[in-house]
Amino acid sequence: MMDAAQSETLFLEQLGQRVRNMRGLRGMSRKVLAKVSGISERYIAQLESGKGNVSIVLLRRVAQALGTHPEDLIPAGDPVPDWPVLRDLLRQASPVQLAHARDVLSGLGRLGAGARRLPDFNGIALIGLRGAGKSTLGRRLADHIGWRFVELNKEIAQQHGLSIAEIIALYGQEGYRRMELATLRQLLARKELMVLAAGGGIVSEPVSFELLLSSFFTIWLKADPEQHIARVRSQGDLRPLADDQTAMAELHTILTSREPHYARASAVLDTAPLSIDQAAAQLIAMVSPVLCRDACAFGSHQAVL
Repeated sequence: MMDAAQSETLFLEQLGQRVRNMRGLRGMSRKVLAKVSGISERYIAQLESGKGNVSIVLLRRVAQALGTHPEDLIPAGDPVPDWPVLRDLLRQASPVQLAHARDVLSGLGRLGAGARRLPDFNGIALIGLRGAGKSTLGRRLADHIGWRFVELNKEIAQQHGLSIAEIIALYGQEGYRRMELATLRQLLARKELMVLAAGGGIVSEPVSFELLLSSFFTIWLKADPEQHIARVRSQGDLRPLADDQTAMAELHTILTSREPHYARASAVLDTAPLSIDQAAAQLIAMVSPVLCRDACAFGSHQAVL
């Protein structure tokens, strides 16, 4: 049996790993997390390494800065794989929906005839880190098949009249993620086939990511960390890694945290060894059978491959 000291050491190590993973999912550097939470960067480093004997108050501040709940950082086995999605849906549910869910789970209610309705096909969604080629390849694909190209982050910014950085500064990560989910739902309500480039951090929100996966044929555009940074810098976009000596280490943390979620995509396209023209050709070939099947079933009369 593990003694008390070993158990506490393991707990702190797992807690640190969860904080590091959550920071990676959010795409936040350690420096940014320290600034937003008001906790020193040195202490954040100790916490992530399993050497920080964190208080409840400090843990709450870290969770708030990450736009999550303290319970998400506490090491504990999730009861079911889909628990984060179920939990967030329950938090958003109305009293009537909660009562219905309680009846169904307790065996007192019925699922109903429409409960297993398959989701509509809304098009192709591209996911991955910045620099993976979502905008460039997404536009090429949309132009080729005659669909609208939508960048989710730009749609959010346009609706609110603020840049993404300004939204996060004013409303925090949690506020931005609420806007992201609301904007995604509005796009789906249009019933319009599209090629969607999602923000790299959408995988950090279970409800938003589950909605994306169930509504689109999703493709993870994958590249090496070095290529991500090179492409971002070539575009003149250094956020949030500008003036950061540990940019590569931070990017590795982000990619490691997000990879299991990106891997849930319907398909993967590794753009690392490819030119833009080669990647575009492979992307078009990859979605061809999907368009022939799902877009026709959707009722589209637009040209398909």
